[in-house]
Amino acid sequence: MPLISLKNLEFTYETPERRVEVLRGVSLDIEPGEFVAICGPSGCGKSTLLNILGTLERPSSGQYIYDGDTLDDRTPGQLAQLRAKDIGFVFQSFNLIDSLTVYDNIELALLYRNERDKNRRARIMEAMDRVGIAHRANHLPRQLSGGQQQRCAIARAIVGRPAILLADEPTGNLDSENAAQIFGILKALHLEGSTLVVVTHSPSQADQAERVVEMLDGRIQFTRRRLL
Repeated sequence: MPLISLKNLEFTYETPERRVEVLRGVSLDIEPGEFVAICGPSGCGKSTLLNILGTLERPSSGQYIYDGDTLDDRTPGQLAQLRAKDIGFVFQSFNLIDSLTVYDNIELALLYRNERDKNRRARIMEAMDRVGIAHRANHLPRQLSGGQQQRCAIARAIVGRPAILLADEPTGNLDSENAAQIFGILKALHLEGSTLVVVTHSPSQADQAERVVEMLDGRIQFTRRRLL
């Protein structure tokens, strides 16, 4: 059974001048443990699709089935609980809280999960070690390089051991060396069993996914699987 099944999703919004169709009839299944890359030109709807996958946005119509249950009638509070428990996010802009240390930024994800105090420190240390940022635990985001900030963001995303990891252009603000290292961390997490969905403009990164979903003008144009 797919972990995620999207059926004929539409997403639209109104401006004073016109009605904008961002997603048009999108249907997609994602299997547990799969690595999917979503590609396409700017404005094609790929980030909106990722936000819907992460329940940050609701589709205008269509059906979202997660782990066998439809999410259509879930309340905002129920969706927030699902995100805290099952979904990890990695964003291009890092989205760290400037006034919190690396440790505290990562701990925040566990506070949202109501993780018991006795478990929190071990989980945080494990996540920081996993991405090589433990030596910066007491630093603020402004004291870190871009690559270190993204490592912190990944540790925050994985500290709760989510069922699915969603990454929106996770290397877009990094130089080539740091980009390769960060993408390597994401690939390693996938190889250890994480379901991974990455939005990327990079053909070389997309080619490392098990399946590539190409979008254009709000529609899925085609999907292709990597030849093993």
